[in-house]
Amino acid sequence: MNAIISAADLATELAGAHPPVVLDVRWQLSTAKADGAPPFDGRAAHAAGHVPGAVYVDLDEELAGAAGPRGRHPLPDVAEFGAAMRRAGVSASRPVVVYDGGQGWAAARAWWLLRWTGHPNVRVLDGGLPLWEGPLSTEQQAVAEGDFTPEPGAAGLLDADGAAALARSGVLFDARAGERYRGEVEPIDRVGGHIPGAVSAPTTENTGPDGRFRPAGELRARFAALGAEEGGQVGVYCGSGVSGAHEVLALAVAGIPAALYVGSWSEWSADPARPVAVGTEPQ
Repeated sequence: MNAIISAADLATELAGAHPPVVLDVRWQLSTAKADGAPPFDGRAAHAAGHVPGAVYVDLDEELAGAAGPRGRHPLPDVAEFGAAMRRAGVSASRPVVVYDGGQGWAAARAWWLLRWTGHPNVRVLDGGLPLWEGPLSTEQQAVAEGDFTPEPGAAGLLDADGAAALARSGVLFDARAGERYRGEVEPIDRVGGHIPGAVSAPTTENTGPDGRFRPAGELRARFAALGAEEGGQVGVYCGSGVSGAHEVLALAVAGIPAALYVGSWSEWSADPARPVAVGTEPQ
């Protein structure tokens, strides 16, 4: 099954007899702004125009738990996540397509959570809403309750100790910007740098100028050059488990299974006992 879908194919499926459930997960990382501008409001963006029939899902409230020692976007309570998905109309027997504003990070977080909790058919709209060529709707349609019951899988998830071990036994990709990996800047977390042994692999390099993923062959070659061997174990982390999910999605497009360290750098760096590496080398 493909992990992504084009806008043209989504339009065709929506016009068919068995359309997928569509989730709008538009989101932006909210940071302090000197000009006092209000944070991005995904719900308002959805109300102003969305793919017809799409249901809005709030990343901070429905795809993550409360920020704290486990990171800025820890795993949500599984029961609460399941209830949110059912409210959005998600059923195990019906395909799901997720999109965001084009960056792909938030959509990938929803894709990863649904896949990790057992949904068999979830895809991300490649390039997000900017590549949607059909009309937009402002209607808030009533949605029939879904029946999806999340059943978290044993594979695909890393904790801090697992990430540290994988950085030595396999390959652990750091999906953040290179300057944050190197420890040159750290705009959010307590300290800059990376998990010792991790390899810098910015997720921004997985897509082209239009926001779509690079071809599978190119992605496969990129990750191979960074150390992902066929049959080897691969993991990913980022700042708080959002852009890292996008890298896991890119690896899936390339045909490479990968696990996600959801707590990521926001959890790792909050613990002074955890070692920190800086510079260009994994160490």
